[in-house]
Amino acid sequence: MPSAATTPLTCIKQSKPLLQVEQPVTTSWVGRVPQLKANTYADGLPIHQVEYLCCKLILRPNYFVSRKSLFEFGEVLRAPAKECGARFTSKGFSAQPLKIREVIFVDTEDFRLYNHAFILRRRIRYKDGFPIGDPELVFKFRHPDMQVAAETDVRPQILGDHRVKFKCQALPLKDTLGGIRLLFSHNVQFPRSAIGIGRENPRDMDSIIEIFPVLARVRKQPGEKITLVSDAIIEEVLQDIGQLDFGRGVTCNANVAIWRTRGEHRPLIGEFAFQVRFKDRNELGSKSLRRMEAFFLGLQYSAEKYIALNATKTGIVYRLLGNPPKAHE
Repeated sequence: MPSAATTPLTCIKQSKPLLQVEQPVTTSWVGRVPQLKANTYADGLPIHQVEYLCCKLILRPNYFVSRKSLFEFGEVLRAPAKECGARFTSKGFSAQPLKIREVIFVDTEDFRLYNHAFILRRRIRYKDGFPIGDPELVFKFRHPDMQVAAETDVRPQILGDHRVKFKCQALPLKDTLGGIRLLFSHNVQFPRSAIGIGRENPRDMDSIIEIFPVLARVRKQPGEKITLVSDAIIEEVLQDIGQLDFGRGVTCNANVAIWRTRGEHRPLIGEFAFQVRFKDRNELGSKSLRRMEAFFLGLQYSAEKYIALNATKTGIVYRLLGNPPKAHE
């Protein structure tokens, strides 16, 4: 994402649907995300750079009652894609398998991790009804300030390998359609076995801090317990529904997911998402980015009946038992 300013633009608003105006009525977010200021972590390594641009719409779950209904959402993409010069194709994606994952979140009873912008979850992939592979741990710090997110060292103290993903996430404004706000998600993920024998199932803050030292900043006292958030085990159903092409080599798959509670299968929330990965932000030309922005703004109106504003998937899980956290994503 080429930089043209020194101050991040974390949200913009477009007063009318994109498809009804000839000229943009607000400043574009393209090129307005600043370069990170040079800095290092405690071990002397340079801070991580953003390598993903991810656009998300949080969706009402009641429209998704079958695999077919996930693909039907793809029809909503066609008009805004055509209008902005992008291309959406679903050819061949009906053969793509449905993906199932089990997801749980852990936190202190007072939601101290989430209230300080941290998220810790475990997920397990399923195939044909059976778990496959090693359970995976995902730890993230999500914040509207890119510099703060980058300088928060999420790397684990483990013997095995881990993978860091630093994402710029674009979402609609909290209370209205036609705009964009940005969150920066600094993630690390690794298989549970990478923690080492005897450390696979941390049950208190002290053992978690041994793995993620950055969490020492939120500990109040030794021996604090962690618990399953909202006593909920989440089943994620995800389907790739097609491919988006924004030109100049900027292509990506689009997917729709629904989260529901395990057991009673209570639908909680849905999500539409697409993301592009890059090694250098200059790989993303401004013309492709403007096309992506126009598509994302137009899609908000095309998919208006589906969209749930002022929500994230994680936030919905935390609010299940009527004890809302204080986090404001």
